[in-house]
Amino acid sequence: MMFTYKIDDALSLKLIELSDAEELFKLTNTSRAYLKEWLPWLDSITKLQDTQKFIKSSLNGFANNESMTTVILYEDAVAGVASYNSIDFSNNTAYIGYWLGEEFQGNGIMTRVANALTAHAFEVLALNKVDIRAAVENQKSRSIPERLGYVQEGTIRQAEWLYDHYVDHVVYGMLAEEWKEEKRVSR
Repeated sequence: MMFTYKIDDALSLKLIELSDAEELFKLTNTSRAYLKEWLPWLDSITKLQDTQKFIKSSLNGFANNESMTTVILYEDAVAGVASYNSIDFSNNTAYIGYWLGEEFQGNGIMTRVANALTAHAFEVLALNKVDIRAAVENQKSRSIPERLGYVQEGTIRQAEWLYDHYVDHVVYGMLAEEWKEEKRVSR
């Protein structure tokens, strides 16, 4: 089954495929210095085969009902990646992660993408909670769940090793009942 989710005329999500590898690797390379500030995996993606390996692993996670990785298409170009990094069906919780190429910043893309993934989690997957985590100092990433009305639930100390130091993560959560209320109020 191929997953596609049209957000608006310029923006959509589609399940990642091996055919996305070249464009995704190119985007990773051109945004490498920018992305490295907050993403710990850049040193492990140094050639096309590394991106292909990531895609195969992502597709395996999807096939096993454990995760769902999508490419973000903005005006038909691969702009980044957004995913349920994991889906915990025993607790009905999805964990959203995302990154956007540097050249695509400032267009409101990621807020619309996170909104779409949140809606899909509650309205299609019938989950109870969506979780987004971001480094305490990563204001751009933190602003996304804050704009969407997520509740700041706490901080996980030294949650991630980022090349030469640990960073703390802020945890944001949205419950299905809060999402329904947010949608009702915003109409």
